[in-house]
Amino acid sequence: MARRCEGVTDLDAYQDALKNSDSPSGDSCFNIMTKDKEPIVRSFHFVCMITLIFGTIIQFSAESEFAVNESNKGLTHVPKGLPPKTIVLDMSQNYISELHLSDISFLSGLRVLKLSHNRLQYLDISIFKFNQDLEYLDLSHNQLQKISCHAVTSLKHLDLSFNDFDALPICEEFGNLTQLNFLGLSAKHLQQLDLLPVAHLHLSGILLELEGYYVKEHETESLQILNTKSLHLVFHPNNFFSVQANISVNNVGCLQLSNIRLKDENCHILITFLSELTRGPNLVNITLNHVETTWKCLVRVFQFLWPKPVEYLSIYNATIVEKIDKEDFTYSETSLKALKIEHITNKVFLFSQTVLYTVLSEMNIMMLTISDTPFIHMLCPQAPSTFKFLNFTQNVLTDSIFQECSTLVRLETLILQKNELKDLFKVGLMTKDMPSLEMLDVSWNSLEYDGRNRNCTWAERIEVLNLSSNILTDSVFRCLPPRLRVLDLHSNRITSIPENVIRLEALQELNVASNSLAHLPGCDSFSSLSVLIIDYNSISNPSAHFFQSCQKIRSINAGNNPFQCTCELREFIRSIGQVSSEVVEGWPDSYKCDYPESYKGTLLKDFHVSPLSCNTALLIVTIGVTGLVLAVAVTVLCVYFDLPWYLRMVCQWTQTRHRARNTPLHKLQRTLQFHAFISYSEHDSAWVKNELLPNLEKEDIRICLHERNFVPGKSIVENIINCIEKSYKSIFVLSPNFVQSEWCHYELYFAHHNLFHEGSNNLILILLDPIPQNSIPSKYHKLKALMAQRTYLEWPKEKSKHGLFWANIRAAFNVKLTLTTENNDVKT
Repeated sequence: MARRCEGVTDLDAYQDALKNSDSPSGDSCFNIMTKDKEPIVRSFHFVCMITLIFGTIIQFSAESEFAVNESNKGLTHVPKGLPPKTIVLDMSQNYISELHLSDISFLSGLRVLKLSHNRLQYLDISIFKFNQDLEYLDLSHNQLQKISCHAVTSLKHLDLSFNDFDALPICEEFGNLTQLNFLGLSAKHLQQLDLLPVAHLHLSGILLELEGYYVKEHETESLQILNTKSLHLVFHPNNFFSVQANISVNNVGCLQLSNIRLKDENCHILITFLSELTRGPNLVNITLNHVETTWKCLVRVFQFLWPKPVEYLSIYNATIVEKIDKEDFTYSETSLKALKIEHITNKVFLFSQTVLYTVLSEMNIMMLTISDTPFIHMLCPQAPSTFKFLNFTQNVLTDSIFQECSTLVRLETLILQKNELKDLFKVGLMTKDMPSLEMLDVSWNSLEYDGRNRNCTWAERIEVLNLSSNILTDSVFRCLPPRLRVLDLHSNRITSIPENVIRLEALQELNVASNSLAHLPGCDSFSSLSVLIIDYNSISNPSAHFFQSCQKIRSINAGNNPFQCTCELREFIRSIGQVSSEVVEGWPDSYKCDYPESYKGTLLKDFHVSPLSCNTALLIVTIGVTGLVLAVAVTVLCVYFDLPWYLRMVCQWTQTRHRARNTPLHKLQRTLQFHAFISYSEHDSAWVKNELLPNLEKEDIRICLHERNFVPGKSIVENIINCIEKSYKSIFVLSPNFVQSEWCHYELYFAHHNLFHEGSNNLILILLDPIPQNSIPSKYHKLKALMAQRTYLEWPKEKSKHGLFWANIRAAFNVKLTLTTENNDVKT
């Protein structure tokens, strides 16, 4: 691939140059031709770049308060109110026709001023006398016809190209621009000594725009260019090449010609023009940009340059017109190392493919690049070739390329990106007769490998293989060169790396990003693996043993995977924490939980879960101990609160209610037969029979007593429940004797339960004698609760208060009862 000759002519390149002040000054044409082919995809790009170095670094930022962008705003003059601290001012692509001292004199710190694509016709450079730090001044693409000179000694980049100057706008004062690195000029006529004022300056690049250049037929002008390392000549884009000028150069190393229109009749004019330019011993790089030519003229240019000292030839954006016929070409000894042809448009539709391909395939050079062209094939050289580097990116080459081609014996690097390759097996066969091949790039194709019992054959020395952006599956690991050091398989359809694969013991770098892998690979088959790129896959639970299996790993990128933040992931997170942060690329920002939803988006380093929930044995023991403690606690509480007794009562009450529901309807019409059911201890029966009963029954209050109203044959519990349900109220005579009676407590329990079941307030508590709280057994906690929460009537010892006591009792009864039996109704 040829090196490209470029001058730094725009603001972005200038800023890049400022930021790269560590680069060596001067001509940075370099040749990246090395046998060390790291990293995974080696571009092998040979670039001729004239880099401007300016001693200090200025950080420019679009968001900075020191950079003002007023470009493309329809301005007709410099706007008022610019910040005094402005360092970068862009006013390009406006309609500014005049520039005055007052417009920018107050910008004492201004270092970059871009005024390209405006309507300036005259400029007095002395207006910049107060801008002592101005380094970059772009006045290109205006209508300047004259300038008044003044030495702005701080200038490093001055662009006056694409204006209307009749002669080169060079002033004597320009000789004082000792820091100048780049100079852009334009002219309609040339004189030999036009550049004499700046001849002593060591320029890195000169841009000479000659779109308006014109001389009469048979007239020739001359120009001597003394000290520059890069020369860029721009001609009119719509005119056929007709410049008859002798431009002599001494130190030019890179020459770029733009806008060249050729046909067979004027081809000799370009060759004559190049004759003078190529006399210098230092010219090693030529770039032709935007070329329209016939095939015959292009071959003549190749033939002219073949014996010259030029080493790198690049042709960009070429269009072939008219016809393509066979042309004789003499492959004499040449200094040319690399030819790069990028983006060819062929407007000749009927021609012999062999004619075109033969000229290129037989070239005795080291490096050939033909990219972004409609080439469908490339011939195998007829004799052993000198090619070491071939790049046919973005063509339409198929699997037939270089099949059974045994003449590419020196080829070390082959790039076939973005073509129509489909069969990986055939790609391997293509390389078998390339004994020196070390690097192969077949990415961005449609490669597949079916793996149907076909042993793949590869060149033995392949160390770097790029198979990315294809449609390969897991079977690709059974069709790989055995000596690979670098393998790129990203953006394919790989779901797993099979265990029984070819052992790639030399493999150091593996890129399997953007596939569908569910697990991290082990290193049993990749014992030398040191770099693994496996991000953007489907890895949810990576193995924590990866770092134990792959102990030579010095870089791993496994971020942007759908990690499941569960217990299994803890060991992997812990293992990452035990290696150097430089080893895990993208940690921690690219490692986030994807599941469960509660942790989605959480960084793995922030994911924490208790050891108890992740240790099954510990969890079982904890649950068992907790259950045992709970069982003991429940047992103690049951004993303390006599829970079996309450359960027994609930059971009996439920059974009774169940029997009641199964009783025929006509037998259930017996509700509220009594005003009150009285519960009392036998030890208090005398007070009940002598005091309570007489005073209630004389008011026609019907009382239910156990000794006279319990039904023989039914259980005591059932009788208690029936009496409570048939009574409007339940009266409990409380005393120390009541507390000691278990049956009294049964009656209290069922009455209280009926209260909640019926939703009525049916309890009347009479405190016959005081009951100390400590005398109530703990299992009778319901009695304690009732005495604490409900109002009770206390039997007064003074007779004078008995009347009020009975009045309060009678006030609770204001209901008429309906007694219904099986045969008749009785109302009271």
